[in-house]
Amino acid sequence: MAKSHDEELILWFDDIGIEDVPLVGGKNASLGEMYQHLTAKGVAVPHGFAITAYAYRYLLKAAGVEQEIRDVLADLDIEDMANLAERGEKCRNIIRHAEFPDDLREAIIKAYKVMEGQYGENCDVAVRSSATAEDLPDASFAGQQETYLNIHGYDAIIDNCRKCFASLFTNRAISYRQHQGFGQFDVYLSITVQKMVRSDSASSGVLFTIDTESGFKDACFITGAWGLGENVVQGAVNPDEYYVYKPKLKEGKRPIVGKKVGSKEIKMIYDNDPTTAEPVRNIATTIEERKAYVISDDEILKLAEWACIIEDHYGKGMDIEWAKDGDGVTVGTGDLFIVQARPETVHSQAGTGMMETYKLLEKGKVLVEGLAVGSKIGQGVAHCINDVKDIGTFRKGEVLVTDMTDPDWEPIMKIAGAIITNRGGRTCHAAIISRELGIPCVIGTGDATEHIKTGMEITASSAEGETGYVYEGLLKFEIDKQDLGNLPATKTKIMMNLAIPEKAFTECQIPNDGVGLAREEFIINSHIGLHPLALYNYEELKKSDDPVKKDIIAKIDAKTGAYSDKRQFFIDKVAEGVGRIAAAFYPNDVIVRLSDFKSNEYANLAGGTLYEPNEENPMIGWRGASRYYDPKYRPAFELECAGLLKARNDMGLDNIKLMVPFCRTPKEGKKVIEVMRDCGLVQGENGLEVYVMCEIPSNVISADAFADIFDGFSIGSNDLTQLTFGLDRDSGLIAGIADERDDAVKDMIRMVIATAKRRKKKIGICGQGPSDFPDFATFLVELGIDSMSLIPNTAIKTRMAVHEKEKEMGVAP
Repeated sequence: MAKSHDEELILWFDDIGIEDVPLVGGKNASLGEMYQHLTAKGVAVPHGFAITAYAYRYLLKAAGVEQEIRDVLADLDIEDMANLAERGEKCRNIIRHAEFPDDLREAIIKAYKVMEGQYGENCDVAVRSSATAEDLPDASFAGQQETYLNIHGYDAIIDNCRKCFASLFTNRAISYRQHQGFGQFDVYLSITVQKMVRSDSASSGVLFTIDTESGFKDACFITGAWGLGENVVQGAVNPDEYYVYKPKLKEGKRPIVGKKVGSKEIKMIYDNDPTTAEPVRNIATTIEERKAYVISDDEILKLAEWACIIEDHYGKGMDIEWAKDGDGVTVGTGDLFIVQARPETVHSQAGTGMMETYKLLEKGKVLVEGLAVGSKIGQGVAHCINDVKDIGTFRKGEVLVTDMTDPDWEPIMKIAGAIITNRGGRTCHAAIISRELGIPCVIGTGDATEHIKTGMEITASSAEGETGYVYEGLLKFEIDKQDLGNLPATKTKIMMNLAIPEKAFTECQIPNDGVGLAREEFIINSHIGLHPLALYNYEELKKSDDPVKKDIIAKIDAKTGAYSDKRQFFIDKVAEGVGRIAAAFYPNDVIVRLSDFKSNEYANLAGGTLYEPNEENPMIGWRGASRYYDPKYRPAFELECAGLLKARNDMGLDNIKLMVPFCRTPKEGKKVIEVMRDCGLVQGENGLEVYVMCEIPSNVISADAFADIFDGFSIGSNDLTQLTFGLDRDSGLIAGIADERDDAVKDMIRMVIATAKRRKKKIGICGQGPSDFPDFATFLVELGIDSMSLIPNTAIKTRMAVHEKEKEMGVAP
C-alpha cells in the first residue's frame, strides 16, 4: 500500500508550502512556499528537500528510544542549570547512537544524488534543523536547534542529520520549549537539506521588513558581513547596516535612508582541508574589507524589493536571511539569494496605544558604549561569563556581560536585568532575544568584558538614541507612560523638532503633523564629523607634507574608507540622515533647516581649523545665510544642496521643505535662493517650498520684504529673544535677564504673525518656548499661528493645552 503524504520521508521544496509546518517544520515550509510561489516573481531561492517530521518520529520508533528519552526528562528542572545540562546531554547521546533505519538512510542518499545531478558531484549543502513549532508569530524557536554548513558526501550527510535530530534536545531548546509552554514531545524535528550559496567568497546577512528597534513598518532593515551568514546571526561580527524606505521603493525610487559600515573583523569560509575536522572556519578580514560596504546600492535595493514581495505574500512582518554567491556556482537568476524567511516575532505581537519613555535622571561614568537595542534602561550587579558552561552561576536580576550569545545562553538571558556583549549587530541572537524578552541590551561594545568586572553595580541604557551606554553605578531613571489613544485634533498643527535620524522611526509614532525643525547639525557632527571643505579639497590636501594636513587626511580616510570620492561621502550622509527623518514622517512636511553651525563649532570638525576664522562673538558672526553665497564657503554649501537634492529627487522624499537660518536681509535671502537654484533646488519645482527663520529683529521689521522671497516663516524664539535684548544666550552672566514670554519678544511675534497672515504666508514656531511653557503655547494659539514645533516628549501635553485653548476660542476642529 502506498504511503500517504503524511508518511513521506522526503519532500522537495516544490512539494511543500506554508500549510505543511506539521510535516516539515517552519523553515522548510517557508522555503517551499517561497520556492513555489515567489521564484516566478524574481525572488531567488536555492533548491533543496526536507527530511520530514515523520522521518524523525519513525527514527525514534524504529530505534525504540522515545520512552528512554521520556524517562531521562521525568525530573527535568530548567531552573537548575546542572540538571538541565545533564538531561540534555543524555537525550542527545540517545539519539546520536540510535540505529538509523536503512530505508531512511537510502531515501536521504537518493535525494542527495538528485541534487548532485543538478549541482555537480559531491555538491555542498546546508543541513539545517526545522522544528514543527518553529517560526510561530509569537515565539522564536528559530536557532534552538543546530545548523551544519558545507556538508558533502553520503556519510557526512547522514552523520549531520543524526546531529540535527539530536539537537532537538539541546539545553536551550529544552528550556525554551518549557518556558513557552510546550511539552517536550509537542515539537518534532524536520531537516532542511539545501544547496549552499557560496557566500564564503562574498557576503550574507539578515534583513527585516520592519525596523527592529521601533517597529516602524515602512522601513526595511538589512545587515550584512563578509562570508557565511552564521557570524551575523550569532552576533560574532558587527555587520554593516542599511535602511530602505519601502513606499518610495515601490514607486521606483532609490530610498536608501541609512548606510553604516560595520567593523566585520572576521568572516566564515569553507575549510575543505581533509585533515581538519570542521567544514567551515573563521579568518580575519582585511583592512580593505572592514572599511568597505559588503553590497552595492543596487544590491541593497534588490534585497529590499524581494523583502517587500515576501512580506506582501505572507501579509506580515518578516525576518529573512540572504546570501550572495561570490563564485557564481549556485543555479539561480543571479548572485543574490534568499535562504530563509520567518515571521518577525517582537513588534508583530506588540500592543499599541501606550508609549513608554525611559529617561535617565542622572549621569555617571561611562564604562563602555555600543549599539542600543530597544529603548529601555536596566541595571543590576554585573556578572561576566566567558563560557556558556558557566551559566549555572548566574542569578536572576544580574546584568549579563559576555563576548556574545547564541541560543545556548537563553536559559539565563530571560532572567537578566540587562545584557551587554562585546560583539554583534542589531540582528544578532542577543539583539533578537533581548527584544523578544523586553530586556535592555547594549551590543557590539568591543571590550565590555575588559572594563566591567563581576560584582560591579552598573546601569545599561538603550534609551539615548542609536548608541547604548553602560554607566558605573545604579543611576536613577524614570519611565514616562503616555496614552496615545483618543488624542484630540487641533486646528494648530502640532509638529516636532528632531535632530537625530536614529530616533525618527520611534518618534514619528507620537501623533503629529510633521517636523517643523529638522536640524542638520547633528548629522554633520555625528555622522560625518569632518569639515565639508576638507572633503571638498581632499585631493589637494593629500599632496601636502604639512603634518597638520596629514593628520586631517588620516581622519578623513578613517571615516570614509568605503568612498573613493570624499565629496560623495558628505552628500550621501546628508541625504541619508535627512532622508530617514523625512521617510519616518512621510507624507507630512519635514522642514529641514540648512546647516547653522557657528565658526567655532565648524572649527571643531576635523579639518575645520584650516577654513574657519577666529571670531570674538561667533553667535552673531559668520553663520547661516551669510555663509552659503560666500565664495569661501559656497563649495561646501553646494555639497549640502546635493545631499538634499538626492533625498528629494532620487529617494522621492518630496515632503522635505527647506529653511534658511539667520538671514539678516532680504538681499541675502535672494542670494541664497539663487545659489540653491544653481544646485538644482528650485523653489516651486516638485513642490519645493523654502522658508526663512524669523530670529533676527530685521526679519520682523522687514517681514513684508522677506515674504516676497520666501514661502513662509518659522519663528526661532531662542535667537529672537537674545537679539531683541542684545544678550548672548551662551553667557551665564546675563542669561536670566529675559525669556520668550517677555512682552518685547511677544510684541515681535505678534508683528510677524500679523504680517504673515496678511500676506497669506505660512508661519510657525520652532523655538523652545511652547515646549517649555504651556501659557506661551496658548498665547500663540490666540494669535492664530499655523503650527508649533515641539520637542517630542512635550508634544502630547502641549497638544492637550492647545486643544483646550482652541475649544475656548471656538475654533477647535
